[in-house]
Amino acid sequence: MKRRVNVIGVGMTKFAKPGASDDYHVMAKAAGLAAMKDAGIQYSDVEQAFCGYVYGDSTCGQRAVYELGLTGIPMVNVNNNCSTGSSALFLARQAIEGGLAECVIALGFEKMERGALGAKFNDRENPMSQHAQVMMDTQGFNQAPPAAQMFGGAGREYRWKYGTKRETFGKIAEKARQHAANNPYALFNQVLSLEEIMASDEVFDPLTRFQCCPPTCGAGAAILCSDEFAKKHGIANPVYIAAQAMTTDFASSFDEKSMIKMVGYDMTRSAADSVYEQAGIGPQDINVVELHDCFTANELLTYEGLGLCREGGAEKFIWDGDNTYGGKFVTNPSGGLLSKGHPLGATGLAQCAELVWQLRGQAEKRQVEGARVALQHNLGLGGACVVTLYRND
Repeated sequence: MKRRVNVIGVGMTKFAKPGASDDYHVMAKAAGLAAMKDAGIQYSDVEQAFCGYVYGDSTCGQRAVYELGLTGIPMVNVNNNCSTGSSALFLARQAIEGGLAECVIALGFEKMERGALGAKFNDRENPMSQHAQVMMDTQGFNQAPPAAQMFGGAGREYRWKYGTKRETFGKIAEKARQHAANNPYALFNQVLSLEEIMASDEVFDPLTRFQCCPPTCGAGAAILCSDEFAKKHGIANPVYIAAQAMTTDFASSFDEKSMIKMVGYDMTRSAADSVYEQAGIGPQDINVVELHDCFTANELLTYEGLGLCREGGAEKFIWDGDNTYGGKFVTNPSGGLLSKGHPLGATGLAQCAELVWQLRGQAEKRQVEGARVALQHNLGLGGACVVTLYRND
């Protein structure tokens, strides 16, 4: 039988711009120590480690966890593009759920370079070649950063389909900045008006500069354990993972020549449907959401992919304020990737930390009143999508 998986400790560093952070192993140590302190355990209690990062040499995970201890435990390096952190969490959850370990750590970190993401290896097939072909067939290429062209193109496809205003996308960034102003871990704490967001340089229609997440450095960690381990260590009523699913690309990602499908809409919808079925609840039962807002266009699409609103209903959902405090769902109370930052390997675990704090009532000025059920969505092109549902009841 599957065992319940508890999240008994979380930690993260304050995110920073490239060139302004510590080295990756120093950031990872800080996040890992914070998670262990939060859990009230020692590194000697940890039986397995799963470490996520995208940019770094092989075995960076070992170098990172060696800062926490040298106990000879199994250590797996994970790289799943922007969903790397939650992929490490996925593996850690499986180890506990399947009875292979009693206590594990999922650790994610990234030391990024300035500027837009680009390929590191040009002498072999690009893993994004099928995605790029969809873009070539539907809209071609220009000089904008490739990721902005992909997600911007998906936003443009949506806009043309439903007549959505460009300002609707900007409204998401305005909300992100308002939320981040209350998050001491966020990279950007200053509030921006919708007018300032729309007046920033256009990157790729409908995206302006303030609607694109920045390259960021940082680390996050989570300690997972079984019920037996929690009881042994005197941990009562911990936050637990009620359901989790990972999906990869479907034929529709490429065959339908849709930018929306290419950037992962069907991955999101399928993973969310699986999680709701596993947990025996629906999106209406969710209180707080951390979702993958690498660009405002993706946040808009994800509202519908997660079932937070009907297809074609995102514009009304946004302007009615149903994505923030006082509305139906509080989305990205942390400020999200847009304002908190997006260190690829750490993002999924930073989302986990935020939601655990929310469910414990420890989110301070960001606290969502009465939060008991939380949903996490972490997406990586290439592709992988992880959706996780947490409860504290």
